[in-house]
Amino acid sequence: MYRYDDYDQRLVDERVDQFRDQTARYLRGDLLEAEFLPLRLQNGLYVQRLAPMLRIAVPYGLLEARQLRKLAYITRHYDKGYAHISTRQNVQINWPRVEDVPDILEDLASVQMHAIQTSGNCIRNTTTDPLAGVAADELEDPRPWCELIRQWSTLHPEFAFLPRKFKIAVCGSAEDRAAIHSHDIGLEIVPGPAGENGFRVLAGGGLGRTPVIGSEIRPFLERRHLLSYLEAILRVYNQHGRRDNKYKARIKILVKAMGVEAFTAAVESEWERLRDGPTTLPEEEIERIAGFFRGPAYAALDPAAEAAVLEAHCASEPIFANWVQRNSHDHQEPGYRAVTVSLKATGNPPGDVSDAQLDCLADLCEAYSFGQLRTTHQQNIVLADVRESDLLALWRGLQAVGLACPNAGYLTDIICCPGGDFCSLANAKSIPVAEAIQARFEDLDYLYDLGPLELNISGCMNACGHHHIGHIGILGVDKKGEEFFQVSLGGSQSKEASLGQILGPSFRREDMPDVIETLLRVYLDHRLEDESFLEALRRIGMQPFKDRVYDNGNAR
Repeated sequence: MYRYDDYDQRLVDERVDQFRDQTARYLRGDLLEAEFLPLRLQNGLYVQRLAPMLRIAVPYGLLEARQLRKLAYITRHYDKGYAHISTRQNVQINWPRVEDVPDILEDLASVQMHAIQTSGNCIRNTTTDPLAGVAADELEDPRPWCELIRQWSTLHPEFAFLPRKFKIAVCGSAEDRAAIHSHDIGLEIVPGPAGENGFRVLAGGGLGRTPVIGSEIRPFLERRHLLSYLEAILRVYNQHGRRDNKYKARIKILVKAMGVEAFTAAVESEWERLRDGPTTLPEEEIERIAGFFRGPAYAALDPAAEAAVLEAHCASEPIFANWVQRNSHDHQEPGYRAVTVSLKATGNPPGDVSDAQLDCLADLCEAYSFGQLRTTHQQNIVLADVRESDLLALWRGLQAVGLACPNAGYLTDIICCPGGDFCSLANAKSIPVAEAIQARFEDLDYLYDLGPLELNISGCMNACGHHHIGHIGILGVDKKGEEFFQVSLGGSQSKEASLGQILGPSFRREDMPDVIETLLRVYLDHRLEDESFLEALRRIGMQPFKDRVYDNGNAR
C-alpha cells in the first residue's frame, strides 16, 4: 500500500493545524456559520439531523492494522463506539463534537489518514474493486492508477470548487465490482492494439434524482495520458457545468444537455492543449507508484496440501464450509483466498462496525492477511490474502465478534444509507426497513435458493444507497409527512449496467417485508433452471411482479 513521504505528511499535518485554528475562531464567534460551512466541508465535517458527522477518507478502500486500531480508538473516545462504512469505501462517525474534530484529525494524521475532500464540490475518493490485485479475473491491478488520481486531485486548485461533487471509479477486471457506469467518470482498464493496457473512458454517469448510465467518450486512452485526459474532462465540466441550480449541476446533466458527441468533441479539443504536457505520466513514475502495490511476501505453498487442509476443515465444520463457499473468493496466488467479512448480520445496521470489531479485525488481518484489509462499495470488509489452511482460524476469530455471517452477495447483504436516523436530507428511515427485511429472510437455505441478489435502500433521492442499480431498489419518499417506500426492479452495476424501473405506487414501511416476499415468489414461480433474479426479470418483464404485488393491496 502507498506510504506517505515527508511532503504528504507535512501537507496533512498543516491541514490539521489550519482547521484547528478555523474551528477555534468559529467557536469563539469570530467566524459566522456561513463562513465556517465551506471550511468544515473541505475537512469532511457535516452537520446531520442529530449531531455532526465526520467522513474519513480511505483511498480506494485500503487500510492497515494500525489505522484500524486508530479508528477503533476514535470511535471509543469521540463517538458512540462504532463507525460506518460508506458506498465510497470511506469511514463515517456519526456523533463527534465539533470542538473535538481537530483532535480527531490529528489522531488520523498520526497514522497517515485524513478527511480532506470527503465532502464539498471537489473530486471525492476514487473507488475501485475490493479484490484489486488478487482477483482471478483481473487484467491489471487498478490501485496504482487510483493512487495517481488521488495525488493529482488532492487540493488541486483548479478543481476545489466545481459545480458539484465529482466521483471517479476504476475497474481492472472482467467483472465490474466498482460500478464504473454510475460515476461521473468511469475508467475500465482494457488491452490496447499494441498490447499495452490503457483505459476505456466513460463520463456522465451518476445516480441521485436524475440517474444516468455513463457514456463512452473514448474507447482507448494510452495510459501515459490518463491525468491529462481527466483534466480535460474536468475543465470542460468546470467551465460549462451549471452553477445556478444544484440539482442540475452534475456532469451527467451537462453531457445530456450537450449531447455525448458534442461533449466528447469539447473534451478532445481541450485535451489537445494538454496532451504531452506536464501531466503526462513518465513510465518511471507509473512504475514507482505500482511498486507500492506489489503483492505481499506470499509463502511458497503446496496448493494441493492447502486445499486438502481446507477440505478436511470443511468436512468437520459444515457451518464453516458454508461460510467458505459464500464469503471467500478465488485468488491469483495458489493456496490463498480472499475473504469477504459481511457487516450485514441480522439486527446490525448495514455497514456499521463496532470499536471492538475494528480492534479484532486489526488483530485478524495481522495474523492472517499481511496486516491489511479493504473496505468495499457494498459496505463490507475484505481480507484479501488468507492462506486456505488459515481460513478456519480466521472464521473462528470472526465468529467471536459476530462477523461470520455467510450472506455475502445474497438478499440480506443489503446496501443501505444511514437514512432518516442520521441524515438531515433523508425523507425516510432506511435502517429499520433493512433490518425488517433481514429478519424476515433469516433462513439461509432460502437465501441460497434465491441465488445472488442485490437489494439496495436509499432514504432519499440523493441515492447514497445506490437504489437505482440494485436488482431490487427501495427509495424512501415523503407523503404529507409520512414515510413511504418506492420499489424499483432491474438495476445492475455490472458491465451490462442498467437502471431499475419503478414498480408502481409506493408502500408503507410495515408492508415492505411482505412486498419483497411477494416479488421473490413471482421470481421463484417463473425462473428457469439456474436463472438469476435479474435474468428472470429481464425475460418476463415487470408486469407479473406488478400484478402480484398490487393484487395483494399493499400500495398506498
